[in-house]
Amino acid sequence: MISLKTNYDAIVVGGGPAGSTTGALLAEKGHDVLIVEKEKFPRYHVGESLMPFCYFPLERLGLIDNLMESGNPRKYCVQFVRQDGFLSQPFYFFQHFDHPSSTTWQVWRSDFDKMILDKARQNGATVWEETKAKALLKSDERVTGIRVESAEFGSQELFAPIVVDASGRDCFAAIKEKWMVRDPKLKKVALWTYFKGAKRDPGLDEGATTVAYLPNKGWFWYIPLSDDTVSVGIVAEHDYLFDGSTKDHAEIFQREIGNNEWIKDHLSGAQQTGEYRITGEFSYRNRYCSTDGLVLAGDALGFLDPVFSSGVFLALKSGVMLADEIDGIIRAGEAFTAASFDGYGKRMHASIETMRKIVYAFYDENFSFRDLVNQGKSIRASLTDCLIGNVDEQDFHELFEAMSDLVDLPQPVECGLARTTT
Repeated sequence: MISLKTNYDAIVVGGGPAGSTTGALLAEKGHDVLIVEKEKFPRYHVGESLMPFCYFPLERLGLIDNLMESGNPRKYCVQFVRQDGFLSQPFYFFQHFDHPSSTTWQVWRSDFDKMILDKARQNGATVWEETKAKALLKSDERVTGIRVESAEFGSQELFAPIVVDASGRDCFAAIKEKWMVRDPKLKKVALWTYFKGAKRDPGLDEGATTVAYLPNKGWFWYIPLSDDTVSVGIVAEHDYLFDGSTKDHAEIFQREIGNNEWIKDHLSGAQQTGEYRITGEFSYRNRYCSTDGLVLAGDALGFLDPVFSSGVFLALKSGVMLADEIDGIIRAGEAFTAASFDGYGKRMHASIETMRKIVYAFYDENFSFRDLVNQGKSIRASLTDCLIGNVDEQDFHELFEAMSDLVDLPQPVECGLARTTT
């Protein structure tokens, strides 16, 4: 029976990768942590492809053996396909970085996310599922806790010196505080579904993530999963997908399959299964990462674009960083101020900005990876660092200069700051 205590060392809103990682590592360090999650796990979530540098947070969590022993397809590379079906030389991670992390996985997020949440429980965190955060509790300008509605416990007020908002794209705190800023250029729509019996490439490429181009800088993702299933999605401008010819998602999907020869070939004979799902205008950033008593993690801090599968990586990374920051503050006996997370915000901002430049270039009509990597081995190496998630303390000056010769890169934006109240 879960205790109805109302005071904790830390409260985490959201049981996805960012929240569960934060909670698991804080509980492992002996802190009294509550994770509140609005759904009952396992639950569906898109975003099945892991970047190689997810390995290091998962290693901290002690979950690498779980994944090694799983039936999840191994992902050794990312590959890009033109509309005519021409396949580029894959970016094999092990050719660049000789480390076990160069083999990663394609996962069902329902299982993957539950694995991390279960780890948080095993480490001693309290977890309330089917519990929705409804409001921030404040004393003057300081966040002191949250009010929740729980299927099991009803309406409760819960208190902690630090609240971690890891609510994903719900952006629980950022929306209430009006911190969210939509990206002015990345106004895309994603439409996706699943197929059984689809083709897989031979050998090391069997579990590859494939980015297959569509007209006007749209693209397919093609992610092989277990159980003979492939996740297939389209990302494009709304006006391109919904051009007036039809609003039916299945008809739109079938139309676009015909616009890429590789996709058409790989889905020939496959059986579509499940529903068609859609989401739009998913790119946003939040002006602040923290205020007194509150800090944001994972997608609640910001989300770029699905093209390089950075979402789960940034969520895991932020969870590890926050657990270490919060543990240090507690052990030092200090108060949780906005400024406590200034360094965290700057590091996350730098990682997001690096990935943002690559995403902007990808969508520019004048950009091609072939033109970029033809400028030299060091350029390909730096680009591969971005594709695997090796973005901390790296000098990408040469890469961005080379990219600037091909496209206009975005200027940095002020986001992820510590919001001081004095």
